[in-house]
Amino acid sequence: MYLSADEILAADDLQREPVKVPEWGGTVLVQGMTGTDRDRFEAGMMNDSMTGVAKDKALERYRARLAAACMVDADGKRLFRSDAEVKRLGEKSAQALSRVVDVASRLSGLTDEDVAELTGN
Repeated sequence: MYLSADEILAADDLQREPVKVPEWGGTVLVQGMTGTDRDRFEAGMMNDSMTGVAKDKALERYRARLAAACMVDADGKRLFRSDAEVKRLGEKSAQALSRVVDVASRLSGLTDEDVAELTGN
């Protein structure tokens, strides 16, 4: 038996995981990206001709952008939405961001190979 469109669309398939971040004094909820969110995230690493931008440009605020795309409240709403908030998040501890990014990458199926492909390396 194969799944129907209705069954696929009704599936609760976004994984969430609490992540302890001692540098911030607590725990955050990290959720894997939707397909649309991941497309948007990856588009930020491309130029108008759909080729990877220079590595330094593509990786600018990478950790902050990925963490912001995946940190949510209990209702699944993103905690950081504006560019200004993402920029400020990028000024936080790299170690703290890395804890969040590691989980966000795993839950979103984002691999080092994906990043290398997007940056043209």
